[in-house]
Amino acid sequence: MSVLSEDLTPRLVEAVISGELTPGTKLSEPELARRYAVGRGSVREALLRLEGLGLVERLPRQGARVVQLTAEGLTELFAVREALEGMACRLAAVAISREEAESLTRLLDEHQKFVDSQEVYLRQQGEEDFHYLLFKASHNRMLVGLLCDELYQLLRMYRHRLSYRHSDPRLALREHRQILDAVLQGDGELAELLMRRHVARSRNHLLAQFQEEMQ
Repeated sequence: MSVLSEDLTPRLVEAVISGELTPGTKLSEPELARRYAVGRGSVREALLRLEGLGLVERLPRQGARVVQLTAEGLTELFAVREALEGMACRLAAVAISREEAESLTRLLDEHQKFVDSQEVYLRQQGEEDFHYLLFKASHNRMLVGLLCDELYQLLRMYRHRLSYRHSDPRLALREHRQILDAVLQGDGELAELLMRRHVARSRNHLLAQFQEEMQ
C-alpha cells in the first residue's frame, strides 16, 4: 500500500516499536522505499528522524539499524527521564491551568474505573497519557519536546518489548494521584520528589524484568 512521504516517519516508528522491525535489523533504503512505495529521499529523511528519536542507530561500515535494547540503555533513559519529569512536575505546580487540572483529574477517575472493574487495564497507555498531559502542563516548550518526542518513543519501545507484566496498576494509580495532588496544591518541591520516586520505581521494575528475560 502506498503511503505519502510525510506519513512514512510515524509508520516506521510504529513498525520499530511493535517489533515488526526488530532490534538490530539492518535498514535498507531501497527495500523500505519499495515496501512503502516512496522515494529513497523520503526514506532517508524518515530514518534521520528515527535516529533523532533514538530508535535507529548508524554504525561504522554497517549503515542504519534498529537500535538494540540494553540494560545500560534502559538505565540511561530512565536517569534522564527521572530528572526531566521531576522538573516538569515542579513547573506544572506553578503553570497548570484549570482546564488542564480538570482533564488530569478526569483521566485518573477513568483509570480508577478500569482498576475497580478488574478489566484488562492498559497500564502502559494509561500511564503515558497521564504523564503526557502533565508534561504539557509545565508550559515549557523545550521540556515538552524532549519528553513527548525525543524520549517518549524510545520508552514505548522498551515498554512494548517488556509488556510491563507483573506490575501493579493500583500502585501506579495511587502514585499518580499523589503526584497530581501535590501539583494542584502548588507544592512543586513535593511533586518533583514524588515523580522522581515514581519513575525510579518504574525503572527498577523494568530493569529487573529486562535482566530476567536476558538470562
